[in-house]
Amino acid sequence: MMATTNDLKNGMVLNLDGQLWSVVWFQHHKPGKGGAVVRTKLKSVLSGKVVDRTFNADVKVDIAQVDKRDMQYLYHDGSAYVFMDTSTYDQVSLPDEVVGDAKDYLLDNGEAMVAVNDGQPLYIELPASVELAVEYTEPGLQGDRSSGGTKPARLETGKQIQVPLFITSGEKVKVDTRDGSYLGRVST
Repeated sequence: MMATTNDLKNGMVLNLDGQLWSVVWFQHHKPGKGGAVVRTKLKSVLSGKVVDRTFNADVKVDIAQVDKRDMQYLYHDGSAYVFMDTSTYDQVSLPDEVVGDAKDYLLDNGEAMVAVNDGQPLYIELPASVELAVEYTEPGLQGDRSSGGTKPARLETGKQIQVPLFITSGEKVKVDTRDGSYLGRVST
């Protein structure tokens, strides 16, 4: 599907010279002299590499048709992550490199959005935050509740994050899936 650089939106996937790039950020810029340009930050869908690229305004670009499907994570079979399409019940195996860091936040039966282009899974989108149990963290000292200190904690997925000193093993915490930051304690 063709569009122009004036139609760019964050999250859009472009097909540039046979490679797929996701628009992370863009800005229209009109210098004093010369034509308007569109500055972009593009992320390679395959490698995850981020590049800066400037286009002239109104240049035609190829928008890749990306089909985003709600899927449920079933299990890891040793070489791939198996998901089930919640509308068709079809199972798809995603290689480790497609899942990437999302594995740190995936629990069995957890929901994820899988982006597909021409039958090829591209990447996974997780909810902005997930609730995970703390598998292990050092016990906090009595009286540590008010200080702003943190300590490492290992989550049930194996991901290590920093949590406040008052968090104990076995508690559930809310974690930001974009940067792995602690968002709060989950009351049960």
